[in-house]
Amino acid sequence: MVFLYLALVTIGLLCIFSVEYKSGDNVLQSFLGLKKEYSKQLLFFGVSIMVAIFILLTDSKFFTATSNLGYAFGILLILATFGIGKEVGGSKSWIPIGTFMNIQPVELCKIFTSLALAKYLSMPETNFHKTQTQMIAAAIAFSPAILSVLQKEPGAAIVYFSFAIAFYREGLPTLYLIIIFSLAILIISSIVIPSNVFYITITIIALLFVFFNWRKIKRDIVKLFFVIIVWLLCIGVKLFLVPALFNSVLKPHQVVRIFATFGIDDYKFKTAERTADIQKEFAKLGTAKKAGEKVESYNVKQSKIAIGSGGFWGKGFLQGTQTRGEFVPAQNTDFIFSSVGENFGFFGCMILMFLYFGLMLRLVFLAERQRSTFSRVYMYCVVGILFFHVALNVCMTLGLAPSPGITLPLLSYGGSSLITFTILLFISIKLDADRSMILR
Repeated sequence: MVFLYLALVTIGLLCIFSVEYKSGDNVLQSFLGLKKEYSKQLLFFGVSIMVAIFILLTDSKFFTATSNLGYAFGILLILATFGIGKEVGGSKSWIPIGTFMNIQPVELCKIFTSLALAKYLSMPETNFHKTQTQMIAAAIAFSPAILSVLQKEPGAAIVYFSFAIAFYREGLPTLYLIIIFSLAILIISSIVIPSNVFYITITIIALLFVFFNWRKIKRDIVKLFFVIIVWLLCIGVKLFLVPALFNSVLKPHQVVRIFATFGIDDYKFKTAERTADIQKEFAKLGTAKKAGEKVESYNVKQSKIAIGSGGFWGKGFLQGTQTRGEFVPAQNTDFIFSSVGENFGFFGCMILMFLYFGLMLRLVFLAERQRSTFSRVYMYCVVGILFFHVALNVCMTLGLAPSPGITLPLLSYGGSSLITFTILLFISIKLDADRSMILR
């Protein structure tokens, strides 16, 4: 795990360096003066190594003893952003630390939430097969996500659904996961499919279900009421939930990101002011839309051009034109995968994916050999967080998912992200070193 961690951080430093380095730059002076982002990232890496060493020297019982306190601290940090938070990228979810570093509490709270869930589920009296226990665990997992949505940062909130992987390992019924995925598909369908087609399709599906299960429904009329409730829920999502998201919850640029992903360029909003704000965001997409052409954000379009131009083997280190020409916005942070694609090509991207896959597979292996429920639950939480970050970020850069504004673990520029993932991974290493202990 340490070697995989170092390999990923090194790739990140090379990618950040490749998009920021200009011919003629005094590299030594840039590193010493901390004027460039690659020099700052190297400093963050040094801090991360110190944090990692501190974790490895810490007694594992410290994490169980302070998990609830840490969770309360994390929630308080998120609440503090409403008062003293700094606005970055349109979201007031950051707390400034020093002159060049900001900490995003909702990012750090992933650590505290993982530990708090592990603590709760490892308690002797906890029975995860009970509904009450499942509800409490869900409240622990999703409270930071709710606060993140209130901060107008829904992208960070999505990652908290990754804890469902740990829940499933601990015995969460498969039916719950089916319901969650079905709801996600329902929301996407209600966005993409026109209203009349959506209503007719849902009604036909309900009628067909009743027709083919009529004998069972005659014996148990409750099933008919269940079908009606599900039908009303589907209609309610289309009529109320999706419009509420687009008109009240999401910011204009977030709405446009979703529309750009699904190729939507016409939607009726409640107010003329909201419509004007959305149109302004559409105007920022870059090039004008031709008739019949899918609307696409400038960021994603340039990212796809950069990745595609790398071909199979890539253009070579420091040879990229799209990323070095600064055509790709946020190429050091959210869209750093485009740098990997342009510099190292399809082959380099596959190596990167294998490194991430190896890291997650190693974590699963460590989790399954733990004697303590605490250690196992925590490690599965880390696996879930890594998987969601990697999957969402890569899909975003390829235009396969809306841009949620989340980082690529250990690669993206930023001290908050790098230190967070360092802590997550090295706590796992420390817990595995003490796997003979029973931790609660």
